[in-house]
Amino acid sequence: MRRLISGAALCLMMTGALSPAYALTQQELVAKLESAGYSQVGEMKSTAEGIVVKAVKDGKEVQIVVDSSGQIKERR
Repeated sequence: MRRLISGAALCLMMTGALSPAYALTQQELVAKLESAGYSQVGEMKSTAEGIVVKAVKDGKEVQIVVDSSGQIKERR
């Protein structure tokens, strides 16, 4: 039974049904962004692209997208 559940979870992760970015709590996401050099992490909004976040990096306000794989990308 345990092996069946593990296999099902692995299949879901491979197909994208379980995405690491969406599994993060808000506190974990803020910690991840702060460790990447962002500060004043503010408004968060879930979109088809991922989680869109407003923050500050190097004194400039930026918009960031954290995609379903957990990658952080700045919007230009």
